[in-house]
Amino acid sequence: MGDVVSSHLDENRREMITARTRGVMKEFSDVYEQQYAVALFNSVRFEIEGGGGTQSQLLHRKDPLAGRLIFSGSLFQYLEENRKWRNRFVSVPNSYAVNLYESKTAHERGLHPKVTINCAGYKALTSMEEYIELINTSLPGIKAKMGSNPFIKCATQFPLILWHPYARHHYFCVMTEKEQKKWHAVLQDCVRHSNNGLSEDCTVQTPAFTDAVRRHRQAEGHYGTWDMMCGAPPQILANLVMETLHPDLRNVIGPRLKGKMQQRQRNWMLISDAVYRQVLSQTTARYDALVEACEAQRAPLDARLRTDMDQIITSKEHVSGKIRALVLPKAEQLLRNNVQPYISSILEALMEPTSRGFSEVREVFFREMVEISKNSLNGGGKDKLGDLMERLSMLAFHPVKMQSCYEKVEQLNLEGLQQRFDVSSPSVFISRAQILMREQMDNSVYTFEQLLHQSLEAQGENDMCKTIQRCQDRVLKKYDYDSSTVRKKFFREALLQIIIPYMLQQLSPSCSPELPRFKELIFEDFSRFLLVENIFEEVVLQSVTKDIMMAVKEAAVQRRHNLYRDSIVLTNSDPNLHLLGETPPVDWATKFGDDEREGSLGGGIEGGGSGRRRRQVVSMIQLDGLPLAYESCLEVPGVDLIPEEEAEVSEEKREDGGEDREDPEPLESPKSPDSVNEIRGLINPIVEVEPESEEKESDTTNGTEPTAGFIILEDGLQEQVTHVTTKVEDIPRKSPQDKMSPQTMLQQLVGSKKQEARKELEEEVAIKNAIEETEIAVQEDGTGRIAEVFAAAESDSESSPPPPPATDSDRHDDSGFQSPTNEKLEEGVAQPITNGLGGEDKIIDPVEVEVILA
Repeated sequence: MGDVVSSHLDENRREMITARTRGVMKEFSDVYEQQYAVALFNSVRFEIEGGGGTQSQLLHRKDPLAGRLIFSGSLFQYLEENRKWRNRFVSVPNSYAVNLYESKTAHERGLHPKVTINCAGYKALTSMEEYIELINTSLPGIKAKMGSNPFIKCATQFPLILWHPYARHHYFCVMTEKEQKKWHAVLQDCVRHSNNGLSEDCTVQTPAFTDAVRRHRQAEGHYGTWDMMCGAPPQILANLVMETLHPDLRNVIGPRLKGKMQQRQRNWMLISDAVYRQVLSQTTARYDALVEACEAQRAPLDARLRTDMDQIITSKEHVSGKIRALVLPKAEQLLRNNVQPYISSILEALMEPTSRGFSEVREVFFREMVEISKNSLNGGGKDKLGDLMERLSMLAFHPVKMQSCYEKVEQLNLEGLQQRFDVSSPSVFISRAQILMREQMDNSVYTFEQLLHQSLEAQGENDMCKTIQRCQDRVLKKYDYDSSTVRKKFFREALLQIIIPYMLQQLSPSCSPELPRFKELIFEDFSRFLLVENIFEEVVLQSVTKDIMMAVKEAAVQRRHNLYRDSIVLTNSDPNLHLLGETPPVDWATKFGDDEREGSLGGGIEGGGSGRRRRQVVSMIQLDGLPLAYESCLEVPGVDLIPEEEAEVSEEKREDGGEDREDPEPLESPKSPDSVNEIRGLINPIVEVEPESEEKESDTTNGTEPTAGFIILEDGLQEQVTHVTTKVEDIPRKSPQDKMSPQTMLQQLVGSKKQEARKELEEEVAIKNAIEETEIAVQEDGTGRIAEVFAAAESDSESSPPPPPATDSDRHDDSGFQSPTNEKLEEGVAQPITNGLGGEDKIIDPVEVEVILA
């Protein structure tokens, strides 16, 4: 491998690569220094004049992934050195770099990873056919035939490939299709985050860099969107160099490669990777030096701007008026003939999949809310609620659960418009929309956490379900407004990204030669902050902005895609909510955890043993149903913060004999219940009537079995029934056609118990009345009256059948009353008779009767 690279990249060729990189960086540095001063002027002006967009209704989390490991698991990696497959433990930190370790033990010991992959610019593939199609374009004239074997033989039928146009490719595989889908979602999430672009917090460096790259590519004749505008600035600059260097090297080195077709393709990829690494190292060093030099000049430039801001703005308005008079007539004609007829179709192509994606985000969030409500109604306890809230807090960063949302946007298709407006591919817009969807999901989750925590602190944990429902409704309303605002902003920016490069390309040949004469209108002291090229682009932008705003506004009025109109303003609708954004995140594991166990583990952060651990991993990838010897994705203990699918976790626990064996079968999540009562009606009672084994069935047949659960009453309230005891043979048997649901059967059993308790109460009241009559008769009449009463009692007892012998179960039942005894008073034993209603016990002793008679 080294011989191939060294033979084709000799010292002369490496010097040529260095010279080409130096030339590109020199041109870029000149443009960057100009754009840096312009960006500083715009930043200071915005700071002085103020302004901004609409206020967000949802709260924003500052650092949601602080201290967290995002993904972990194991898969097979292809090693090009020995052409073999090896099992690797994969760990993805919050930087979304893919770290590959020799084993899980090496990761736990803190050793350096074998390989670290920065996914910026990569594509995640799941088939060798798709990969072969891409590598066929790497060398002209060298294409693999359909059905030919690739130079890599995958160990399984489920490959995972990271492809890059310039850098090294990475090959993985897993054992099952289900596992492949999960890992593909993980890799796509890493690529999506790495391609997200530069941070908007850098209000000077970021716009200066993006404008410099755009201006440099426009000088080369490239006006449209660029797929390789991804990664850190040194990576983007390396892609900028490789955009022109790569074709030249391919034309020179490609014909000299020897061997079979697959071997030549493999050798060319190794050479391309070596060139890319050399260019990247040089762009990194030169860009760091460039930024350092510009930052050193920032302080004097900032002081001059703040001193002469009014004069600079006046001068800019004067020059803008002159350029507007030159450009507007041409721009309006171009806009009327070649742009306006296509705005509505472009907007519709963007709105349809994007709105479906944001609607899916709302549905995923609502389903998680239903799970929390079900836990509250079914008495899941504080520990269960804490686990659910911990999972919910990282929902936006769970690739598998968010995959259904991302797939909606991937259907975006700009076919027919790409060639007209020089749009290379819709991937730029798809990636941006997916990032916005993830941000909205995290904002919704964070807002719900803060509202729920505030409500629990103020009202306690009573009536948890209603509290959750109120917080959920508030968050969903805020999400509807914010998602509408975010989508409209996304549509406007996307339209500008599509239309403005096209208009600049059409207007530049006629307008650019006229621009140098406007430099004479700018004072020399202000020439660093006012560039006629930038003013020209601003004039073109202003000419099309009105039409774009009107198109988006008309779409909002139609309400086809759940967009709010601009006249609906919700600013300051919940002023106290934004005060919660300054509070630290809620630690649900500590709030609802076991204090003793958490105390023994040092506050519940991380510990060993059987105690509770604070989980620091958002998601893990594991293989189901295969023996350990062939397992390619091992389970990481204590990191199941968000299980991939709830049903799978329940099945695994049942197979392991866990506590979930007696849990009811989960229901499908509803679409959108409007009240707490509708959610309560969807919850199954926790009751088991079917025996789990033959041994248990024999026990319940001969004895009794306590059951417990919740009954949803007609008025919407719930009543908890505990220790409902009955015999199995007492349950009425019905035909298979008349099978009752567990809830109906439980209601019938409780109803029969209530009837029995009511009868016993009536009997006790009757006996109590008879005893009171006896006491009154003893006090008033003496011997004659008491004798008549005893005689009547004896005659009644002889006429009625004898009662069954009293047992403990007869004396104590679940109704809350104590059954009276039926033994005769003449036996000389004092028997208490309790009314069961809170009164004193009435005791009649025959000895006391004899004293009264005497």
